[in-house]
This record gives sequence, C-alpha cells and structure tokens, in this order.
Amino acid sequence: MARAERGDRADTADSGRREASAGLGRHPGAAGDFRDFGAAVRRRRDRVRPEDAGLPAGGQRRAPGLRREELALLAGISADYLTRLEQGRASHPSAQVVEALARALRLDSGERAHLFRLAGLATPGPDTVPGYLTPSVQRLLDRMSGTPVAVHDAAWNLLVANPPYAALMGDPSAQRGHERNGVWRTFLGPAGRARLTAEERRALEAALVSDLREATGRYPGDPRLAGLVSGLRARSERFARLWDSGAVGRHEAARKTIDHPQVGPVRLDCDVLTVAGSDLRIMVYTAEPGTEDAERLALLIVLGTQSLAG
Repeated sequence: MARAERGDRADTADSGRREASAGLGRHPGAAGDFRDFGAAVRRRRDRVRPEDAGLPAGGQRRAPGLRREELALLAGISADYLTRLEQGRASHPSAQVVEALARALRLDSGERAHLFRLAGLATPGPDTVPGYLTPSVQRLLDRMSGTPVAVHDAAWNLLVANPPYAALMGDPSAQRGHERNGVWRTFLGPAGRARLTAEERRALEAALVSDLREATGRYPGDPRLAGLVSGLRARSERFARLWDSGAVGRHEAARKTIDHPQVGPVRLDCDVLTVAGSDLRIMVYTAEPGTEDAERLALLIVLGTQSLAG
C-alpha cells in the first residue's frame, strides 16, 4: 500500500508539472481550500450503490454507498490517498486523478465540471484526449456485464475494465501510469495472457502505432500524449521505426488466443468499437457460440467473478 501511495503522489506531481508547462494547470480562480473537493467526493460516494459500479453488494454495510476502498479501486488510486483527499489533507489532485474519480462516481458533465473547479482545475478542453464516460456509454457497459469489456481513451490509456475482463486478462486495478497504456504494454511491458504469433504481433504493433499517430493529429496540444510518444520512441526501436513510417489508421479488430491460468487457452474475437464524439475505444471479447472456447470463456468469467466477490 505504501508503494501505491507513493505512486499516486508521484503521478499527481508529474501530471501537475506537465499541465503547468503546457498551460493546462490550476485554474486561476481556484480558492485553494480543498475541503470542499473532499466533501463533494465523499457525498457522491455515499450515493453510488456497489451494484451500480459493477461491484458485489453483499456483506455488512454501514451505508448503502461505495466503501472508500471500493472507490479507490475503481479510480486506480490508493485508499490512503483517497482518505487524505476526502479529509482535505491532500491538495492539488492532478487532472488525471479528478477524471478517474469522476468516472468512478459516474458524474454527469455538469457534476464533472464542478469537481474540476473544486480541485482548482480547468475542465479538459478539446485539445486534450477525452477520458469522460457519458452516462449513456456507462449504461451500455452495464448491459454488457457478462462479456469481457475494457474502455480505453484515444491514447490507449485504460479507463474502465469490467469484472469479466479482469477474469479473462488479469485484474488491472493495481496498474499505474504507463502500465495502464495499451501501446506501452505492447512494446515495453511484460508478457500478458494474450498469445500472438509473430505475424499477429507485427499486425497489432503496426495498428496501434498508426492509431496513436492519428490521435496526435486530433489532439496536438495534449502533453500526456506527446510525452507518451516521445517516451516510446526513446525506449523502443521497433516503435520508433513504425512511427517514422508515417502510417495513419485505426486499430479495429483482432483474433487472439488467451492463455488463462485456470481454464487453458481460449480463442476469442476482439472487436474495438469507437464512440463518436468522445473518441473512446470499447474493446469487446467474444467467442463463437457453441464452441469449446465459448464454454471456457463462460467458466472463467464465473470463476473470476467468484474470486472478486470473495
């Protein structure tokens, strides 16, 4: 937990420096008192039912809303950091932390903008990669509760992963910073559960790089996106070669074999749906009905859901 807390503080500090250098820092009218921000988060947390956030509702609860640990898990921050935010003992949360809390709390656009103002931040503008899940998109995800689904932004940062996805690919809730970026993990991260042939890997890498290049054209003023690209170019020769080729396109679909530790290999279709207007990428994993892959997928989802509930 201590390491996670340090990671939250480091991510927040780094984000603040990047925002300031790009003119995206604190709102000039910020009051500087973050107790109102913490109180707003706490009030909204009390209003979100666990089942509405895709969490088990069992067990003894003093209040019907989310526990602090549950909100921290959904937002990808430590429970200790959330405690300090709610109590007004932590100041200057980064835009990424505020956005993550807004998503986890299922705020509408007006509530989200208010939370940014309470944090002393300007609401992200059109030059910034959108990370906001509208209520209609959230309802769509809620109706896909039996299917592995992950939502990324246009820079391939993981925003939301439902329990079936966690059961299939491994729980991503402990991932921080670049660990939550799909392009970074593909080129520089440890091997995951997806088993790809050499040809499939080359195709995936080319698709992700061309997709990321297109995103830089749409969001040229986003400092996080620019930092991601420069970091990948500096650390991965393969990425740099693909980037310098100038290809532009979209990553839309793939066929993957997932080596699951409990049920074995599962061959799945992975389709990427883009939400018009918000540029979100909804990644959906499905199996052909009536096949052994479909049976294994159903089994691993049940096993994973039971594990998460326990």
